[in-house]
Amino acid sequence: MVASLAGVSTATVSLVANGKTQGRVSEDNISRVREAIAELGYVVDGIGSSLAKGVSSIVILVAPDISNPFFAKVIAGVRESLGSEYQLLLSVTDAGEFPRAEDVRKLLALRPAGLLVDAPNASFLEDLSVAGPLVLLDAPGLEAYAPSVNLDVAHGARELAAHLAASGHKRVAYVDSVTGTATFEVRRAAFLDEANSCGISVADAHIISTTIDVGAAAAAFAAAWPDWQRAGVTAVVCGTDTHAYGVLQEARVAGVRIPEELAVAGFDDLPYSATSNPSLTSVHLPATPLGLKAGEQLRGLMEGRELEQPQLTLESSLVVRGSTG
Repeated sequence: MVASLAGVSTATVSLVANGKTQGRVSEDNISRVREAIAELGYVVDGIGSSLAKGVSSIVILVAPDISNPFFAKVIAGVRESLGSEYQLLLSVTDAGEFPRAEDVRKLLALRPAGLLVDAPNASFLEDLSVAGPLVLLDAPGLEAYAPSVNLDVAHGARELAAHLAASGHKRVAYVDSVTGTATFEVRRAAFLDEANSCGISVADAHIISTTIDVGAAAAAFAAAWPDWQRAGVTAVVCGTDTHAYGVLQEARVAGVRIPEELAVAGFDDLPYSATSNPSLTSVHLPATPLGLKAGEQLRGLMEGRELEQPQLTLESSLVVRGSTG
C-alpha cells in the first residue's frame, strides 16, 4: 500500500523504513515514501523482521526495584552507549522484589540482541541460563557467570567505617535493602567487618531492612530509634541514599539533632545528597559510567567483537558532608 501510494517499489519502501537509503534511494523518493508512511500510519513489523534475521534490535535491561533513583542514571548511561541502532526494553519488578528468571525468559521470545542484568544474585543467573550476549552490572562475586562491570562498593564501605570510627562513634545501626542482591550483601559485610576492626559495635538488633523507599525507611527508623537511642547508637549507616533520606526526615520529626546527636550516611551519592538539610555523607558510586561501560561491553558482544577486558571495576569513594559532622 505504501509503495502504491508513493509510486515506488516495495524494496524502496523497505530501504526507507529501515534507514538504509544512503546512495541507494533518491531524495525525491525518500520524501514520497515518508509522506505515504505518515498518511497510512505504517510501522515496520519488528517481530517479523526479528524472525527473518534471527535477532531483533531490542536490548533488555533487567533491574530490581527501579524506584531507586540510582537506576535512572544507570539507564541513561546504557542508553547513551547503545546509540540509535538498538531499542532498550526495561524488565522491572515491584519494590523490594527481584525479577524472576521465568518472567525474563518470556521476554526472550522477542529475540533480543542482548541482555543486561543489574544487581543480580547467583540463583537468578543459574535459573536464567541465557545463551546469547549477556553483561552483568554491579554483580560482585558473580564474575564467573558473564562479563561484568562492577562497583568497588567494599572500598567505599570500609572508608565509611573508618570515618565514623575517627569521629568517635562506638555504636552504629545499619538500614539495609530487602532485595537481597549481591551488591547490598557486599557493602553491608565490608562495612561490618571494617567497623569491627575499628572498634565499632553493630549489634544484630541494630540492623533492619526495608524497601528502597523514603517513607518505608522513615517508618522503620521511627519504630527502631527509641531502642537504638537507649542502647547508645550515635550513627546510622544506610544501604542507599534513599534510605538515608527517610532517616533524616524522621529524625527531624523526632527532634534528633544531626549530626550532634546522630550521624547519618548512605551509599550512591545521589544529586540531592549534596543539597539536603543537612547535606548527606555518602559513598559515591558512579551510576552513569556503570551503565555506559556495561552498554559498551554488551555492544561489543552483540557485534561479534572479543572483549579486551571482560571484567571491569569502577572505583567508589567516600564523600563526607554535614550529616556526619
